Amino acid sequence: MLSRLSVRWLRLLPAQPLGPPSTRLALLPTDSAKRSALPVWAVAPVSAVGPGGAGGWYEALATSAPVQGAEEVLLCAHSATGLPWWGSILLTTVALRGAVTLPLAAYQHYILAKVENLQPEIKNIARHLNQEVAVRAHQLGWSKRVARLTYLKTMRKLVSELYVRDNCHPFKATVLVWIQLPMWIFMSVALRNLSTGKTQSEAGLSIQEQLAAGGVLWFSDLTALDSTWILPVSVGVINLLIVEIFALQKIGTSRFHTYVTYFVRAVSVLMIPVAATVPSSIVLYWLCSSFMGLSQNLLLRSPRFRQLCRIPLTKSDSDTPYKDLFAAFYAKCISRK
Repeated sequence: MLSRLSVRWLRLLPAQPLGPPSTRLALLPTDSAKRSALPVWAVAPVSAVGPGGAGGWYEALATSAPVQGAEEVLLCAHSATGLPWWGSILLTTVALRGAVTLPLAAYQHYILAKVENLQPEIKNIARHLNQEVAVRAHQLGWSKRVARLTYLKTMRKLVSELYVRDNCHPFKATVLVWIQLPMWIFMSVALRNLSTGKTQSEAGLSIQEQLAAGGVLWFSDLTALDSTWILPVSVGVINLLIVEIFALQKIGTSRFHTYVTYFVRAVSVLMIPVAATVPSSIVLYWLCSSFMGLSQNLLLRSPRFRQLCRIPLTKSDSDTPYKDLFAAFYAKCISRK
């Protein structure tokens, strides 16, 4: 006699066989005071390109409301704190990361933890459904291909019902990306506008002069490139550390995840020469943002912080996450040598 769960699955199975299944933003500095030190492509004004060319969409982006809002945030932070521009950029980055991306990252971990806790139930359903499909295929004379398609379609429906039941659809975990990436772009373009004097008002020119004298250490001029490459290399190194931390978690070892990991590693390395061609103010923002991202990832490994954020416990959680991370890093990068 069929169980109640089996009867439910059988209702989802069709009586007949199924038919066949149906760049990164280029931030180009245009510092007129140092044109000779920059390549030709970097000093060409955006307005020189026709409306239908690359300059058309970038001009629209540079003058858009979100970018202007980002400029206002930077100007207000600088005016309210009285800090030099390097301190204002650092403080604004920390504030945005702490107020916007950290809560979203905690929510992302909350969703992923609930999805992870569903995996045993999903595996159990898959095992029983596979048996039910085999019985139905034998009764109706389905081919292996039709039986496989039937299994996949029914399984997708059952898993979707589980996500709805626990309110943890994996797509919700991507909210962080859809907020963080546009914010990163808008802030970068806003800093470029301020650093290159793109604003046609006198206030814009005075801001450019303040940025030229608002740096610190070896990057005293925030409108110039970092000729030492210290900032660009630091950005690449921190981004690679973030990627390796995710890779050491050993969550999702499929071929697709492996390709994604290698792709992000390549992007992190390519960010180094890109960062060497933009004003130091932008690279400083990228460095602060990446450092905050690294700190955020480490913080979200803390059992106490996860408990504070009400992130459900999972099988992969550890009481000593930082010790385990160091041990995994040592085993991967040092012991192999």
